[in-house]
Amino acid sequence: MPQIDIRPLRAGDEADWRRLWTAYLEFYQTSVPEEVYQSSFARLLGDDPRDFSGLIALVDGQPVGLVHYLFHRHGWKIEDVCYLQDLYVAPEARGTGLGRRLIEAVYAEADARGAPAVYWLTQDFNATARQLYDRIAKVTPFIRYNR
Repeated sequence: MPQIDIRPLRAGDEADWRRLWTAYLEFYQTSVPEEVYQSSFARLLGDDPRDFSGLIALVDGQPVGLVHYLFHRHGWKIEDVCYLQDLYVAPEARGTGLGRRLIEAVYAEADARGAPAVYWLTQDFNATARQLYDRIAKVTPFIRYNR
């Protein structure tokens, strides 16, 4: 049985985080400039409660997944809610339950902070991930608009 560890990102994880996040961005056919990599990683390690937090998943000591999430105020609730922005599991680790474990780790963080909701977005073509999401969350009828 492989050893699975999900833990907060550390400064020494930057190269692995960068490799995983790049693969995530490529999956969604996008990229970001170098200064965004630097800023995002610094914020993930920071202590500002407005910034994102990050977890990394290791299987037998090898980093193969990540998740980024953020707590923020909500106009319809007194408590903060949790937005799960990025979730990625490397192809070689897919189908092992690691994506579910990363989401459940965010759920646990939300529960510990008293956040009544965790939500995220995905693209409609992400059929494999949506099979998992349909089992552990409820799809909503909302449509997203961007400026």
